[in-house]
Amino acid sequence: MTTQEQHPVIPEGYTDLLGTTALIHVATLGPNGEPQSTPVWFDWDGEHVKFSQTKTRQKYRNVQRDPRIALSLVDPEDPYRYLEIRGEVTKIEDDPDLDFINAMAKKYLGMDEYPYHQPGDERVVVYVEPHHTTQMGA
Repeated sequence: MTTQEQHPVIPEGYTDLLGTTALIHVATLGPNGEPQSTPVWFDWDGEHVKFSQTKTRQKYRNVQRDPRIALSLVDPEDPYRYLEIRGEVTKIEDDPDLDFINAMAKKYLGMDEYPYHQPGDERVVVYVEPHHTTQMGA
């Protein structure tokens, strides 16, 4: 499936949001059931929403323990138009060569390499399969 094709869960008329440079807010459940939400860079491959994470972050530990996740993004051109995606993490892939985070740096910063990499950081790519959406706006 290419990024131009319609995912059965993503409503027609909202796939354009998945191609923007808006930040997507990722909400996970912490160890005591408390919600945690963080804005991150993301990519859409037509089937999964993908984002980068380091193995030391709480969000990484949260999705390993409980794959349920909610994502939301606001249209950068219209703050009253948004898309919420509920789904689950179906795969976590190591990114040892930083290919994914470098691609995100290109998309969001126009830079070929992610400038904030720290020695010892172990990056992964988190794949989210959408199960349900809520949307608002035209």
